[in-house]
Formats: sequence, structure tokens, C-alpha cells
Amino acid sequence: MFARLMGLNVISPGKLQQLMQKQPVSVLDVNSRQSWLTARVPGARPLDPMGYDESDLPTDRDSTLVFYCSNFLCRKAPNAARRAKDMGYRNVYVMSAGISGWVGASLPTESGEKRDT
Repeated sequence: MFARLMGLNVISPGKLQQLMQKQPVSVLDVNSRQSWLTARVPGARPLDPMGYDESDLPTDRDSTLVFYCSNFLCRKAPNAARRAKDMGYRNVYVMSAGISGWVGASLPTESGEKRDT
């Protein structure tokens, strides 16, 4: 809702899952650390919505970035996405349904600390 009002591209949980199967996508979770540990989109990276800079994002400005927060009423993801657009990123989306929409769509989640292998 807020994302559309801000002129941002919106993507549904199902469309995001399809996109992730076709191409590399940087999925950025701007929820609290506790929320990220509880449930997140597989492969999502935690991101401080107000404290990030270009070093936290891919160097390629044509990379696909998808931001999400808790639900469609949350404004953190649209604000973080707007910031990325202002930095010159061209393929920026907001999954406005948030993690609650992802879980509600019965899509797979990750939880706990991420382990690099």
C-alpha cells in the first residue's frame, strides 16, 4: 500500500518465489533481528532500514533488490527501497505483504542463525 503510493514496484510473495527460481535476487529483510531469527524468506539478508549504505548492497546498480518488513502496513521496507532507488538502483521492489504474507502463502522459510558453509 505505502510502496505503491511512493511510486515503488510491488511484488507478491508468489511472484517473488518465482523470480528467485529464475534469476539472482537480493532479498533484504528490514525487520527486527528477532523477527529475522524466527522466520525469513530463504536467502534473505538482514538489513538495518535506516542505517545501511551502498556497501550493504550489490555493486551492480541493475541488480534486483526486494525489500520486505512485517506486513502491508509496515513502512520500513518502502522507505528502505526508496533509499536504494535514490542511490541509483534501477530494479527495486517491495514485497508489501511482508513476512506475514510470505508465511500466509505457505511458502518456505528459514530461521535461526545463518551458517556459511
